Amino acid sequence: MDERTSPPSPLITFFRFVPTCRPPQRADRAVAGTLPTRAFRFCEPVATASGFGWYVFPPLSFSLMWDGNDVVWTYQGADGWYPLKAAQFPDFAQHFNEAAPPALKGFSPPFLSALIEPGIVQIWSGMVVRTAPGWSLLVRSPANMVRNPGYESYEGIVETDRWFGPLFTNIRLTRTHTPIEFDADFPFLQVQPVHQSLYGAALDRFDVVPDLTQLGEADWEAYRRTVVEPNVDPNRQRGQYAVATRRRRKQKAPA
Repeated sequence: MDERTSPPSPLITFFRFVPTCRPPQRADRAVAGTLPTRAFRFCEPVATASGFGWYVFPPLSFSLMWDGNDVVWTYQGADGWYPLKAAQFPDFAQHFNEAAPPALKGFSPPFLSALIEPGIVQIWSGMVVRTAPGWSLLVRSPANMVRNPGYESYEGIVETDRWFGPLFTNIRLTRTHTPIEFDADFPFLQVQPVHQSLYGAALDRFDVVPDLTQLGEADWEAYRRTVVEPNVDPNRQRGQYAVATRRRRKQKAPA
C-alpha cells in the first residue's frame, strides 16, 4: 500500500521542551467555532482545509511593539518592556541545562529573536517535532482563522523527519507603535504533514488545456454532473458535495 495513503503511526511526535506550553491539538473543522455555520455545514473544502493538521500555541502570552526600527517585548508578569535582540523563555535556560547532557548545556534555543530585516521576528513555539520518514511539515498560520492585523506569518516546509530542531515561525510586523498581542490559549500556527514526494520535481508534472474546444466528451460530462445537473434539479438539496465527500471518506476509513 502507498505510504502516502497509509502513513506510519505516529505520523508526528511533538516534544514539549517548555513544560508550561499548551499541548498541540488537532486543527478544528469549525476553526474553534469561528467559521460561519453555513460554511461549516455546506462548504466541505473550507471545513476540510480548516481541520487539516494540528494547532500550535504560543508558550506564553506576550506582546511585541515595533517603532519602525527596533522591537521591544513584554509578557505577563514582566516589570516592563524589554529591547528585543534574542530572548530566552523566562527561566528556561536553567531548566534546559538541568535536563540536557553535559555537552549540550548552554544551547537552549531562544524564544524570540529580532532578525536583521526590519520588523521580522522569529518565535519559537517551545516545541521540537519529529515526523515519520519521508514526511515533512508545512508550518503556516491557522487556516481560515481571522488573523491578527498586526503581523503576517511566513510559511515554510521543514523536513522534520531528519531535522530535529525548534519548531518556530518568522513573522513580519505590519503595525508600528501599537502592542501586538499573542495569547497562549489561542493558536498562532497550524502545522500540516506533506509527503516529500509531493513537492519539488513532482510539481513539474502538470498540463494546461488552453481552450474550450479541446475539452473532451468526458470533460463535458463531468462538468454537466458537477455544475449543470444540480442547478436544473428542482429538488436539489444543499451541500451535496459535502455529503458525498464525507460518505466517501467514511467508506475509505480503516476499520
